[in-house]
Amino acid sequence: MDYVTTCGHIGAPVKTLSLRDAKASLSAVVEAAERGEATTITKHGKPAAVIVPVEDARRLYPAGRLSFADLLMRIPEDLETERDPSPMHVPDL
Repeated sequence: MDYVTTCGHIGAPVKTLSLRDAKASLSAVVEAAERGEATTITKHGKPAAVIVPVEDARRLYPAGRLSFADLLMRIPEDLETERDPSPMHVPDL
């Protein structure tokens, strides 16, 4: 298993593994996440997924957070908006 270490955005190094190596060492990848270490998994040399500690995942994807669609559905139907009544400007091409 060859780890490639790159710089993470939080300052901690992020380990990078190929999908093949990650499959062969999944237990080690999960143990690293339990220690607070993230691991990027690459497929054909390009990042495809990141295994992160549960705490990080909960911070990134909090439970109960409304989706964009939910927020749109909460806009009152009788919402008054102002529109510019002047005609649209057609640019000279």
